[in-house]
Amino acid sequence: MATEVLMPRQGQSVESCIIIEWKVAEGDVVKAGQALCEVETDKATFEVEATADGTVLGIFYPADADVEVLKVIAAIGEPGEDISAMRPADAVEAAPAPKAAEPAKAAAPAPAPAPVAPAAPSTGAAYDIIIIGAGPGGYEMAEKAGHHGKKVLLIEKKYLGGVCLNWGCIPTKTLLNSAKHYVHAKEAPEFGVTTGDVKFDLSVAMGWKQDVIETLRGGIAGMMKKNKVEVLFGEAKLLGSRKVEVAGTVYEGDNIVIATGGSPFVPPIPGADQPHVMTSKEILSIDTMPKSLAVIGGGVIGVEFASFFSSLGVKVDVIEMLDEIIPFMDNQQAQAFRKALKGKVDFNLGCRVTSIDGHDVKYTTKSGEEKSINADIVLMSVGRAPNLGNMGFEEAGLDFDRRGIKADDQMRTNLPNVYAIGDVTGKSQLAHSATRMGEVALNTILGKKDRFRTNAIPWAVYSMPEIAGCGMTEDQAKAAGHNVESASLPLIMSGRFLAENGKKGPGSVKVVIDSDTRALLGVHMFGGICSEIIWGAAAMIEAELRVEDVQEIVFPHPTVGEVMRSAMFQF
Repeated sequence: MATEVLMPRQGQSVESCIIIEWKVAEGDVVKAGQALCEVETDKATFEVEATADGTVLGIFYPADADVEVLKVIAAIGEPGEDISAMRPADAVEAAPAPKAAEPAKAAAPAPAPAPVAPAAPSTGAAYDIIIIGAGPGGYEMAEKAGHHGKKVLLIEKKYLGGVCLNWGCIPTKTLLNSAKHYVHAKEAPEFGVTTGDVKFDLSVAMGWKQDVIETLRGGIAGMMKKNKVEVLFGEAKLLGSRKVEVAGTVYEGDNIVIATGGSPFVPPIPGADQPHVMTSKEILSIDTMPKSLAVIGGGVIGVEFASFFSSLGVKVDVIEMLDEIIPFMDNQQAQAFRKALKGKVDFNLGCRVTSIDGHDVKYTTKSGEEKSINADIVLMSVGRAPNLGNMGFEEAGLDFDRRGIKADDQMRTNLPNVYAIGDVTGKSQLAHSATRMGEVALNTILGKKDRFRTNAIPWAVYSMPEIAGCGMTEDQAKAAGHNVESASLPLIMSGRFLAENGKKGPGSVKVVIDSDTRALLGVHMFGGICSEIIWGAAAMIEAELRVEDVQEIVFPHPTVGEVMRSAMFQF
């Protein structure tokens, strides 16, 4: 009996997949496990394999078809078997075999083609929207605009996915995940699991990182194809409100969106131009693990790399000019976090780097004492700067300064029909902020009322332990004029957290409220998987929930997140 090949389900929210290409044809003999076709959904591509040996008796959908999950896309069996009952109602019939050639006849004159009415866009522009930059802001906006039927041109200098996918969010989290596996394997005996000699192979981890990047790049390309977004690789130059030039060709669009992102900022420190002084981009491609690392800057990037390398036995020193790491983090939790890394990372706060002499990083302390740290690699992570140069912004009359392009809360710039989103605006240097800005810009173009709000943007640091927050810290709330109350609880109150991390597992949740209105102002956490929980706090703050409102929400048990709810009963 013939075997059905189904379009597999890839997650509960996925309703369909696009067939990118068939690797076999009808009549081919295949083995179980052999790849039949390649499909894509959202941001990932994968292969559909044969589930039995046999002959491909039928292929029911062509390449580029968008097929619902669990539908029969092919049949495998013995030659001659009847598969008509397997064929879906909307299946595409196989093309008939070509007929034998017939004697040539005198060709009748071809009829004149019928006149085609020219397209009539509102301005005569070739595109509804031209987006410069294919990072999370740009490609997500392009996908949604294409879904709305807009004709979109997406221009990217190098790789789809921008910094986030290629040199930022994704590769760092991939390497951090490898490090977490290493740490968990080392700690496994405490939980009743005995392992052998645990080793970390940097080359394998780097290979895995690259595989993840390339898979996601392919997924984005598939998304663009599915939504009929035209992708153009090259360097763009803004010529005004409706025109962009790439490699000498001018492209015109009713709307232009600038999503050019940012780059690591390297301050003018003597010695910063040496090859062993790296930014987050270069350090993601090292092929030898250093024995020591000096990190200049205690922000998100610096802390994540400090966590990664220290967990693998590298001696790590962080030099931070401010009095505390991660300036938007709650001070009490920042102190507790540094304490959790004691013995792994040395934090030198309130210190200013003066020069890098060979492998010696020289700095002065808050009291004026001169010191130095010797390190194999120096990581420069003092912040990022918006990408503004050599793109015609000044000549076009775009309003910007060193902090970024000036845009209102609908992401409109001073130029008509020109929008700016993401890091290039200087509003919020987070990938998810860029995505949200793109949604706001698109809704504005579509005539839908929307605005970019900053009061409830969650952030996370994927260190070990993790850190996350949303809304105001206690100090920020007081400075904003609120009468403030706060409550904190350790994460070991959660049975799940205790079971997975032990009694010494560091972590806490802190809730900040307005004591007059009882409204939630901020939630700050460190420890466990708080990056996966903090979105809930964002929803609560955005909805302006009061303490009593959150108390009525039922959280699943046992979870780490329920400590957030428990904290509400401390007021």
